[in-house]
Amino acid sequence: MFLTELFRTATFRITLMALAAMAGVMLMQFGLVYAQMEAVESRRSTELLEGEASLLAQMSPEHLEYVIRRRATGDLRLIISSAGLFDAGHALIAGDLHTWPRGLVADAKPQNIEIYPEEGAPYPLRLLAVTLPDRTILVLGRSFHLLAEQKLMLRHTMLVAAMPTFLFALFLGIALSHRALSRVKDMHEAIDRIMAGDIHERLPAARERDDVERLAGSVNRMLDRLERLMDGMREVGNDIAHDLRTPLSRVRARLERAGAAGLDADALNATIGRAVDDLDQCLGIITALLRIAELENSRRKAGFGHVVLSDLIADVFDLYEPIAETEGKRLLAQPGPPGLQVWGDRHLLIELLANLVDNAIKFTPEGGSITLGMRERAGEAVLMVTDNGVGIAPDERQAVLSRFYRSDKSRHVSGSGLGLSLVCAIAHLHEADVSIESGPDGTGTCFYITFPVQQ
Repeated sequence: MFLTELFRTATFRITLMALAAMAGVMLMQFGLVYAQMEAVESRRSTELLEGEASLLAQMSPEHLEYVIRRRATGDLRLIISSAGLFDAGHALIAGDLHTWPRGLVADAKPQNIEIYPEEGAPYPLRLLAVTLPDRTILVLGRSFHLLAEQKLMLRHTMLVAAMPTFLFALFLGIALSHRALSRVKDMHEAIDRIMAGDIHERLPAARERDDVERLAGSVNRMLDRLERLMDGMREVGNDIAHDLRTPLSRVRARLERAGAAGLDADALNATIGRAVDDLDQCLGIITALLRIAELENSRRKAGFGHVVLSDLIADVFDLYEPIAETEGKRLLAQPGPPGLQVWGDRHLLIELLANLVDNAIKFTPEGGSITLGMRERAGEAVLMVTDNGVGIAPDERQAVLSRFYRSDKSRHVSGSGLGLSLVCAIAHLHEADVSIESGPDGTGTCFYITFPVQQ
């Protein structure tokens, strides 16, 4: 079972492929060396045979016959392994070639011929037959034993070099595959524990030096993100239960009292009206949560286009200026760079700005002011909503952007605590950043929505 898994690992298969490629390269190299050795030896033999034949052809017939007879004991034997002097009828005159080689043609060209001795196995020779002026034929032969020895040595070298190399590569592939299997086994066990409910478990990963560890690191980061999302969902569920329990409990209590007290029609209608208001608050919370979930899960930007911020501010100003005036507050719009645009959904951006203005009106005391503005900074478009209300403490500025968070200063103000969460969801969909600072004079609050640089 282990060997089967071992042979199926990608590491072992890659090792085998590398081993096959190495074997192919070695065979090609040795084949090339083989061919080169044979070509070099053939050319060298031809040059030696032709040189010796030219030298011997210049001798007198008597001297040549003497040299051929004595060559077996002289230095010529080291260069020319066989020699013979034949008459025109191919009868031997002198030399150690006792018979005329089969297939040999006296055309002064080197030929590879099989020699068949009277005793023993045939052997190859490279022969050169030259017709001399006196009609005799000089035959010189060079043995292939040197080339055969060189080829044998090359084969032995190839085997000696190839076997340890292949065995080492094979054992290396097995070792690496075993290491990969052990790591994958540890990951499988960790995944089984995660699937069993241990969401704090993580895949074993070191310093992410190779692909497997980088993959494990990416999976761990994904698990961290999922764990945070699950914790967030758990907290949201708790917050929903907490925020809905109060208005629903009021509705139940009022209806019970109305049913037990036997109220008249006017009092009963008033009780029903307050119950409807509480139910509207519950529906508002649910609608806001659904809207946030829709924005956070949306990946489509089909409705995006160029939106002029000055037109956006003008529309929201026209909508909320009468409301602010009714509550004894001033809504101002500051001019900014003309034609400043962002890439986004106009309706969503109006909803974002409207939530900020509505939030500012709620927390600005009577006689206060809310200012809408915009500016361009380092190529980025910045949308600003500033008020001189109660302000937000620096340690709460990040918390107020989360769902259902309500600071102590806002407990007396009606609302669900989801308005700024909706603002963040719309901003993130537009790849914009939301930041909170104090007002220009140190009082109140200023919301900055910074949109990315237009490409």
